[in-house]
Amino acid sequence: MNEEKQKLEELLLLQRVSQRINSILNLDLLLEEVVSDVAETFGYSRSGVLLKDDETNELEIAAVRGWTVNYHMKGERFKIGEFGMVGHTAFIGETYYAPDVKKDPFYEISEHSTNSELDIPLKVHGRLIGIFNFQHQDTDAFSESRIQLLEALAGHVATAIENARLFDNERQEKNRLSAELREARSVQLSLFPGWVPDIPGFEISGVCIPCREVGGDWFDYIPLPGGKLAVILADVSGKGSGAALLMASTRSILRIYAEQGLPPAEVLKNVNDALVKDFPKTRFVTMFYAVIDPAEGKIVFANAGHPLPVYINPDGAKLLNSETGFPLGILEGSYPEDSIGFPPGSLLLIYSDGISEAMNPSEEEYGEERIKTKMSAETSGIKELLDDVQAFMQGSPASDDMTVVMIKAGTRDK
Repeated sequence: MNEEKQKLEELLLLQRVSQRINSILNLDLLLEEVVSDVAETFGYSRSGVLLKDDETNELEIAAVRGWTVNYHMKGERFKIGEFGMVGHTAFIGETYYAPDVKKDPFYEISEHSTNSELDIPLKVHGRLIGIFNFQHQDTDAFSESRIQLLEALAGHVATAIENARLFDNERQEKNRLSAELREARSVQLSLFPGWVPDIPGFEISGVCIPCREVGGDWFDYIPLPGGKLAVILADVSGKGSGAALLMASTRSILRIYAEQGLPPAEVLKNVNDALVKDFPKTRFVTMFYAVIDPAEGKIVFANAGHPLPVYINPDGAKLLNSETGFPLGILEGSYPEDSIGFPPGSLLLIYSDGISEAMNPSEEEYGEERIKTKMSAETSGIKELLDDVQAFMQGSPASDDMTVVMIKAGTRDK
């Protein structure tokens, strides 16, 4: 009865220790907890965990309890199969027990007071990851039942170590990806204009809010001969880093043709011809390309499948419902070109579908009518529009990038 009671108590101890160590995902903290628990729970004041370095085929002391600095310290390494009982245990891959270390051929002194030593391999799916070391000042201090108990504990320790390593690897990978995305965002932001155009009679402003770290929306200003200015807003299909890479590629191609001073229709045709040849088949770009001509007081533009801008003049607000071409990168073809006068009080709002298709919790879209209504207010600008979109979404997460460029003329405030 006493023996059965002792076994029950030992199993309960094993369960408590196992539950405690399996809840720790920091490897260093886990190992220190393991050697401390062995001392406090099982009464072995001298224990250690050595982890295997697969690259060097060595064991490294990762955590110790009760060892002095006379012989071995944390961080010290031993060649597997070449040094001491731990090296031999790792080599044979089986539990090794020396009831009297003075008589054991593999024993190397670690503490003068040690008289018996037990080494248990730590394995995960049959793969050796380390050694669990126990030492005692008494001769033959480890009974068969206690060895079995410690072997069971070693199985839990090995699993906990592997889980902690996987968690740490995942954390490091997540941190690496986060750092790369931050760098990608920094690079992408550098592709947006860092200046405000100074065009007589026109006020121009723009903003892009990616729904992820990087995105496929982009706007730009390109100075042209004769005091003209090209204003572009584009949206690459898809989201994230893939769309951002394609956006950067599209930007480079567009600038080659735009800086030649070509008309909007020709610029879009040339860009489209290049993208049709090189773009992934499932990707495309919508783009609104406008040229501001301050001398003539007008805007000449071409549209490649982009949402229709909102045009406001003294007669009211309307969608700039001119003919459009296919999005870039799908089919070869031409693009129609149009123009509008821009008398004092006019406003042109170019936006991506992340604005018009923003949804509230009822899955209702913000829509073009709300854009027209909001921008018709005398005090409305980009900030007021974006604030209204956010209020409409009622906390729903953005599912797409939000980009807006506003061109104003004359005496209209803001």
